[in-house]
Amino acid sequence: MYRVFDRVFTQLVKILTICSLLTLVFVIIFIFKESVVFFKAVPVLRFISGRSWNPLLAADNLSILNIILGTLYVSLVAIVLALPIGVGSALLLAGYVKGQLRVVIRGIIDVLAGIPSVVYGFIGLLVLVKFFETTLGLSSGESVLAGGILLAVMVLPYIISTCHESMEKIYREHAPSSQALGVSRSYLLRKIILPESRRSILAATVLALGRAMGETMAVMMVIGNAPIPPRLFGKCQTIPSLIALEMGMAEVGSLHYHALFASGLVLMLMLLVINLILYFLKKNILLQ
Repeated sequence: MYRVFDRVFTQLVKILTICSLLTLVFVIIFIFKESVVFFKAVPVLRFISGRSWNPLLAADNLSILNIILGTLYVSLVAIVLALPIGVGSALLLAGYVKGQLRVVIRGIIDVLAGIPSVVYGFIGLLVLVKFFETTLGLSSGESVLAGGILLAVMVLPYIISTCHESMEKIYREHAPSSQALGVSRSYLLRKIILPESRRSILAATVLALGRAMGETMAVMMVIGNAPIPPRLFGKCQTIPSLIALEMGMAEVGSLHYHALFASGLVLMLMLLVINLILYFLKKNILLQ
């Protein structure tokens, strides 16, 4: 009976895995198919190197360099802000927080990861944007910095969770020996736990960066959505916000419609390239 159940369960898992892979393949094929129509009218290089996005003009005015830069800028600001806080919080949880308190803190972190992005965006619009307008004297608080801070808060739970699991395991392995040798806890965390957790830190960075680059609603509410060269205290636009804002008003089958699919394809390729670069860094540097 148990053997039959095991075989059925194994086959079910295989079928579900194949279905997931096929779904991913079909999505990629569909986006690629819709993008090819646009690239027949506008060369790929012109599309990703031009700085003008105006669907009301000729096809040559559909290019997304400023939008690509905005996507990268906002995401990198978020990672720069969130990574030190996330790694430090994971070290604190692994080395200093014990028992029920750790469970409560981890529960709060998991709750933060489950809050809808539109709620983060609404809070960012009322708090961050308003703060920049009143305190910094900006004409508009919608900016790259506002989007970066908001994204940093959103990706923080993913960084903490990914790093904490690895750090806690390493800490349990080395804590008895370090205590027997009289090594301080802070020295153990700085010199042993942190260096040995570099792979999990890199994995957390990849996860957080992918999450940040793909975020739509929250970022869209605080960055101003202007396809202009991004500045830290200026407005910008990201590829997800561009697609979300304009897909509903683009005529199906128009060049504008296919340009939005091409933008999504560019975003997918950006994420693929970043993941490949970090993978080779992990393989060739961190494992030496």
